[in-house]
Amino acid sequence: MNKNKEKRNLISIEILGLLLGLIWIAPFYLMIVNAFKTKRDIFSGVLGFPEEVVFANFVEAFIDLAFLKSLFNSVLITGLSIAIIILFSSMAGYALARNKSKLSGVIFFIFVAAMLIPFQSVMIPLVSIFGQADMLNAGGLIFMYLGFGCSLSIFLYHGAMTGISKSMDEAAIIDGANRFQTFWYIIFPLLKPISVTVAILNVIWIWNDYLLPSLVLSESNATIPLKMFYFFGQYTKQWHLALAGLTIAILPVIIGYFFAQKQIINGVSEGAVK
Repeated sequence: MNKNKEKRNLISIEILGLLLGLIWIAPFYLMIVNAFKTKRDIFSGVLGFPEEVVFANFVEAFIDLAFLKSLFNSVLITGLSIAIIILFSSMAGYALARNKSKLSGVIFFIFVAAMLIPFQSVMIPLVSIFGQADMLNAGGLIFMYLGFGCSLSIFLYHGAMTGISKSMDEAAIIDGANRFQTFWYIIFPLLKPISVTVAILNVIWIWNDYLLPSLVLSESNATIPLKMFYFFGQYTKQWHLALAGLTIAILPVIIGYFFAQKQIINGVSEGAVK
């Protein structure tokens, strides 16, 4: 009886998983299938396969989306933001974890409390201040990402540092290394799993962010999400072109995950164990 009950439960879980998988994949199916249709085919039948496969949709969307320039802007802003967040957050987490004082405790508490502040509450004064400083550009946007991304990142690095013995620092200092060399050559390599986790969390947020770039960047320097906003505004009723543009826009993320999935999975699992 118990075996039959376990078998039924297993079948129910498999059916539920299959249904959830179909629900998850349905929007991608609709997007890709309709991207190859003409405008007339979409309005005559959304769920069916295209009667005539139209590749010209992707060519026109690629040109109008200025995809290469938008991709360059997204990669540049995301890459520099992630590198700076990892660099500063790891050093801050190391310093706060190794210095057991009341001041370091207060500073760490401030960083943790900053995670509770919604962006909308500081959006207007932030843009106003950066506008007065003439920093409403890609450099100012990267600086904003550092400010908003470092709180969670420092919290993760600080937690990871508790699992690294302080004797490693002392041994490095006895061998003649200074504090920076100790961190960079001894401690930082041990933080690789957490660094991968921090990179993943911030890439997902920064790459897909629309609100901050819309407040800071002009259309000529737009990232892919911002460019997609302008693109959909232009092709509101031409869904064949809009969906083709959306398909092109998500390709870099899919390709990036395909090549880095092993490192991502290992980094997340090792970071969870830490």
